Parts: sequence; C-alpha cells; structure tokens
Amino acid sequence: MNATHDDELDYDLEITRVTRRYSGGGTWVSGTIDGEYRFEALVFPEHADNPEWEIGESKISKLWIARIKNKEQVFNWDRGPDQPAATKKTQAVIDFLAGGLADYIYAE
Repeated sequence: MNATHDDELDYDLEITRVTRRYSGGGTWVSGTIDGEYRFEALVFPEHADNPEWEIGESKISKLWIARIKNKEQVFNWDRGPDQPAATKKTQAVIDFLAGGLADYIYAE
C-alpha cells in the first residue's frame, strides 16, 4: 500500500533497538515507522494490573512518537495520556503499534 492520503501508512516498521529491563519487567523498543516517525515504547508480555496504564489492550505502558523530519513530538503516553495524537496519521501509527508491537516483541 502506498501512502496516498494523510491518514494512510505503508506500515514499514523497523525495530532499531530492543532492551529488556531487569527490574520492573518489560522491554524498551525503539524504531521507525513509514520512514516518517520515530518511536520508543515500553511493552510487556502481559496486560497491566491497572487497565488505565496501557493503551487499550496493547500491553504498551509508555509510548513516545515524533516526526523524524522536524523532531516534533506528536504523541506521548506514560501510563496515561500526556499528549494526544497530533493528526489522524499519528493516530494510525498509534493504532498500528497498539495492534501488535508487544506480541511481535514477545513472540516465541
């Protein structure tokens, strides 16, 4: 799929770093999407004890997204919403990551 509208993505996901935490569990994941966004996420193999701490049912408790071109932060979640999605395209990136990043990282 080619990006033809502002809210569509190619969903070209590149994981650039995966760092497992020794205390508190979870894994930090850094990467890019669609060559346009950078992200850092703290993902877990299980759902949070408090459902309000994760984005939907994503197993993501922290997610930061910025545009690569101008380094502008376009979304931030830290066990709750700090900055909402700046655009529909940003929301599409969030939905894509929430839809399977944790499962991808913890796939056996």
